[in-house]
Amino acid sequence: MSIQAKDVQHVAKLARLNLTNEEQEKFTEQLNAILQYAEKLNELDTENVPPTTHVLHLSNVMRDDVVQESLPAEKVFRNAPEEEDGQFKVPAVLE
Repeated sequence: MSIQAKDVQHVAKLARLNLTNEEQEKFTEQLNAILQYAEKLNELDTENVPPTTHVLHLSNVMRDDVVQESLPAEKVFRNAPEEEDGQFKVPAVLE
């Protein structure tokens, strides 16, 4: 598979890019080099390789929830600009 200059022009038009002739040639060469490199992957024997979704093992690193006493309201509201009826008072954002 190879990329032609018309393919680069088409993608540039879709992306609303104005490319010079030199840029079109450069991108055509670069994209073809990328495709040639990717085709090397077809030479690999992947018969006994299980499919994966990620190369690294991912696991949840969150700690277990532990019930504990929370801060007293007086301490929580100490640095609040305004408090009303045990709630933070903020300027209205909706009319």
